Amino acid sequence: MLENLFKGVFDSNFVSVISMDKFLLCVGVALLIGGAVAFTASRKSRLSFSFLTTLLTLPALSCVVIMMVNGNIGVGVATAGTFSLVRFRSAAGSAKEMALIFLCMVAGLIAGMGYLAYATLFTLVLCIIYLITSLFDPAAKGLHRRLRVTVPEDLDYTGIFQNTLSTYCKSWKLTQVKTVNMGSLFRLTYDITLRDAGKEKAFIDDLRLQNGNLEISIAEAETTDSDL
Repeated sequence: MLENLFKGVFDSNFVSVISMDKFLLCVGVALLIGGAVAFTASRKSRLSFSFLTTLLTLPALSCVVIMMVNGNIGVGVATAGTFSLVRFRSAAGSAKEMALIFLCMVAGLIAGMGYLAYATLFTLVLCIIYLITSLFDPAAKGLHRRLRVTVPEDLDYTGIFQNTLSTYCKSWKLTQVKTVNMGSLFRLTYDITLRDAGKEKAFIDDLRLQNGNLEISIAEAETTDSDL
């Protein structure tokens, strides 16, 4: 009775039917894979709850799609066309976020084909690689910052902060110069990588001595299209 309930209306003796226990096993493994990827990503990156939820469920979604295609070329082509219509209506993410999405999709595809051990092994290897590469990522260490310094209109800002930046930063780049307060002030924007996050206050104090104690802000670096 239960088998007939979950039997497709188009199923026949010539079409292999996925049993309920195998279906639940594949989906369960896919959910565990998604949970492992989401947990690993949350340890080294500050990701939103919605994105982590996406990482959790995406392998299961891909797994179910592959199981339902079940070798049918026509259905596979139709599925690919349907997915091509899907568009994320949000700002483009970083290259790392795109890699996590592809990781979840590929692992889900492998699980949907029934190779659960391969899917698990693939996820384990990629998660280890992700953790290793995060050790060399300044953003993961909390050292990558967006610095904004306001200077007077009559101050020549070219190279004025060079010594201070070289003392407290491993690298820096002036990305924007903008006039503010009706053109009476300049606001300089830098992308910087701090040498030591614990010396952030001393860094700001030195900058205040050079910009006349005007506004200074340090925030987390924003994701830009150049990251992709």
